[in-house]
Amino acid sequence: MSRFASDVAFTPAVKTIQQNKGSRGAYAKVEQRGWNTTANADLAAYLSQLDMFYLGTANAQGQPYIQYRGGSPGFLKVIDPQTLGFADFGGNRQYITLGNLSENPRAFLFLMDYANSRRVKVWGTARVVEGDADLEERLVDPNYPGKVERVILFTIEAWDVNCPQHIHSRYSQREIAPVIEGLQQQIADLKAEVARLKGESTVDQSMPASSV
Repeated sequence: MSRFASDVAFTPAVKTIQQNKGSRGAYAKVEQRGWNTTANADLAAYLSQLDMFYLGTANAQGQPYIQYRGGSPGFLKVIDPQTLGFADFGGNRQYITLGNLSENPRAFLFLMDYANSRRVKVWGTARVVEGDADLEERLVDPNYPGKVERVILFTIEAWDVNCPQHIHSRYSQREIAPVIEGLQQQIADLKAEVARLKGESTVDQSMPASSV
């Protein structure tokens, strides 16, 4: 039986390697502090700005699979303190994630905020829900034209904020569009000012010199 929430990641094998590599003492303190086991206000706020994440699953043989998920900011929602959920739309119809979850519910969420160099790791289980109109309505993305085919619910076992080291800042089109628009407006204003100054210069040069 697990003693700490972090045992979902820090298995006996991991702890042995930590001991051999000299980091066990530091992570023993992490265990005592405790990882989060429910969706609190901090996680909800983080999710409200997130427009992508990675979902990890594995089949019955343990073969892992990572799937990218993207949508409007906040499309991954808090259903209750123990549950996250998102609407699943039609894709390439490989159904690898659905197949994996049908025989192995263990799942993992890697939540990346590249712009602010932040990442959150979430361990737990996931399940597929089909035919629940109320749940689909709650999770549907009004900005996406596709039809919701199902909902995927993620039950939180533990989550933690990871070190930002080595995360390269990257920005989405949504994030950089206002900056580009501002620069384009500055360029337009400067061009107009240059044209105005050139016009004044032309007028000055065309005026006859005054007699002495």
